[in-house]
Amino acid sequence: MEAKGDILNIVMFPWLAHGHVSPFLELAKRLGKRNLKIYLCSTEVILNSIRKIVSENDYPFLHYIEIKLPYNPELPPHHHTTRGLPLHLNYTLIRALDMASPAFSTILKQLKPDLVIYDILQPWAPEVAASLSIPAVLFNTTSISMLNYTFHMNFKQGVEFPFPELNPKGWYWDKKVKKMLEKLTHNFEERVGDHFSYLRSSEIVLNKTFREVEEGYVDYASSLIGKRVILTGPLVSNPVEDDLTTENGKLVMKWLDKKEKGSTILVSFGSECYLSREEREEIAYGLEQSKVNFIWVIRFPLEEKISVHESIPEGFLTRVGERGLVTDKWVPQGNILIHESIGGFISHCGWGSLTEAMGFGVPIIAIPVQYDQPINAKLVVKAGVGAEVHRDEEGGLKREEITQLINKVLLEEGGKEIRKKAKEMKDKLLIEGDDEEIDLVVKELIDICIKQN
Repeated sequence: MEAKGDILNIVMFPWLAHGHVSPFLELAKRLGKRNLKIYLCSTEVILNSIRKIVSENDYPFLHYIEIKLPYNPELPPHHHTTRGLPLHLNYTLIRALDMASPAFSTILKQLKPDLVIYDILQPWAPEVAASLSIPAVLFNTTSISMLNYTFHMNFKQGVEFPFPELNPKGWYWDKKVKKMLEKLTHNFEERVGDHFSYLRSSEIVLNKTFREVEEGYVDYASSLIGKRVILTGPLVSNPVEDDLTTENGKLVMKWLDKKEKGSTILVSFGSECYLSREEREEIAYGLEQSKVNFIWVIRFPLEEKISVHESIPEGFLTRVGERGLVTDKWVPQGNILIHESIGGFISHCGWGSLTEAMGFGVPIIAIPVQYDQPINAKLVVKAGVGAEVHRDEEGGLKREEITQLINKVLLEEGGKEIRKKAKEMKDKLLIEGDDEEIDLVVKELIDICIKQN
């Protein structure tokens, strides 16, 4: 450290999903501006997608380092990411990255970084770093509330969860989402145990969240994992940096420019969350019967050869006319959410999408689908910046409730408080920014490196 002055060389190693890579990249930008050199390590397909948005030439402190996964005929290079990955290959990708640990070790030997910042799905990464006397810190990209719930259910069985306002209940959670998490946890235990990702972190765990929403849950998280939890802030990217050069991006923004202020809702379930035909039908009819304009981004797994017209009710696009725009292509979500015509956001409640919406002051209608999303939806409601669509006893959605909540949140007197709270959240985050949090992160990382030496 003395020979390098105050500069730290850091290798950042996110899981191979856009929802994980994006916050790692945003954290890298902020750390780099504080005189730290960052090496972002990922697969070729992910690094190529990042380069289209963030050039190394624009960020001289940022360097991209490719890690090669062992050959697997089921996983050609274009599948070295969860984006578009057939669902049955998710665990295969996890195992493939596990098998790349020797390649990661070689990268660390070559770069000789002061520190590694790693992701939850690589519990072996801190071990590799420790074998080379390099400290490693976990960066958790999900909500603290989800961390609390997962650890509590695993290690305090039979003890009531201390935050009932966040406790997801009902058929959909018990029969579908909970089973997803149990299966995922079982897979983790076969490998090492996901909790080891936290336990092996050096002194602290970084968490992408902010005080306005989760301050009351930080201490419990620290007590569960035995590490101090350090907040990074929401890490919302500047929408000016979103790519507006694509034809579809231009089309969407041109369409949006014609709409009145606050008159339009964005409907998007992220790039890796897919709705059933029944869910699409209920949402379609819910939108059709509402009084608002809408942009609906529909995504399908790569192996599903289906068009937008085939995925929605017959005659839907004709009936809604200019009031609706439906696309299955990439759209600049940040630019859409910050547009003055947008008055709401129907979201699956992925943590990245939620922090973005809250950062831009957009009211949220929550329709969680899987994993941490039901708990994140509870956070939205508790913070007062949105409402949740409830599922029936079969786990299905009801078009009438979707219509009702759209009209309420965007237009009616009953949604006035939600709109007010969303704007207040944006104003708080704009005023406070994340400088204080990032300065503390840098101080903690430097202290860890000094102790290591």
